[in-house]
Amino acid sequence: MTPQYKKIFSILLKVSIVVFAFWFIYVKLIANNDLKKFISLLNSMPKVQIWTIISTVVGLMLLNWGLEAVKWKRLIKQVEPISLWLAIESVFCGLTWAVFTPNRIGEYGGRVFFLSPKRRIVGVVAMTVGQIGQLVLTNIFGAIAVTVFIYRFTPIDYRLFLAVCVISIGFCLSFIIFFFNIRWLNGILLSIRFTRKYKKFYSILARYKKRELLRILLFCLARYLVFSTQYYIMFEWLIPELHILDVMMLVSILFFVQSSLPSLDLFDVGIRSFTASYFFGFVTSNIVAVIAVTASIWLINLIIPAILGSYFVFKLKFFGSSQRT
Repeated sequence: MTPQYKKIFSILLKVSIVVFAFWFIYVKLIANNDLKKFISLLNSMPKVQIWTIISTVVGLMLLNWGLEAVKWKRLIKQVEPISLWLAIESVFCGLTWAVFTPNRIGEYGGRVFFLSPKRRIVGVVAMTVGQIGQLVLTNIFGAIAVTVFIYRFTPIDYRLFLAVCVISIGFCLSFIIFFFNIRWLNGILLSIRFTRKYKKFYSILARYKKRELLRILLFCLARYLVFSTQYYIMFEWLIPELHILDVMMLVSILFFVQSSLPSLDLFDVGIRSFTASYFFGFVTSNIVAVIAVTASIWLINLIIPAILGSYFVFKLKFFGSSQRT
């Protein structure tokens, strides 16, 4: 392919990604009754209060993805050092790709195309380490929350509950052990003849020492606390009678269930609403507000960043590095 054809193909691909993302977003927003419920709730509230709360939650969204950008910068330094701003660009670009791809798989492409071509596959492996770290915390806090939920709301024999506790502890420990020994994956892949020839792509797993993995996990924890706080602020605003511990428990379950189900970012708002309605139904009858909170967080955390990220899509270089000094 000649340079001219590469340029034309690159432009068409970028335009297609942005148009496809905006079309998906438009269709979903128009048909989203949950967001309409949220807007109807806002109509009865003071404007200053609305702007204060929404601005705070949007600010936390920017902090959340900013932390993810710093985490990505640390992860990728093992492959190809990048600037913080480039990390931010790649994170938001990835969100634009993620919004119309199953299980947000497009997020990988949106990020690694900011790297030089020969390091992109290794970049996918590095990004996976960060995703595993986030999944570890989601599953740990989720398992603890489910255990507490069973104790509080499910009539269960104490012996069976003790078994649940043992399973929960074993579940949490297995995730922690696996993450801090992620280099085991490198050894397992090397032991398989078929995957051995691709060792140059996954050998990076052996470079992540426990201290560095701990730092990555702390970034994951910071992100978890930030988006948990977003939910708490919204629930405290719309359903102030809820206890903070109940909110944290149920939000952790919501994250846990969400991470376990294959979905599309644009369509998982329905899954979120259904899950939130069921579990929060044990502590409040104001299900409309619960659904409104879920829909608004979905809009702020995923749709707004995807729209912002569309600008960075046009900075990609599919046939070369997008690195800038």
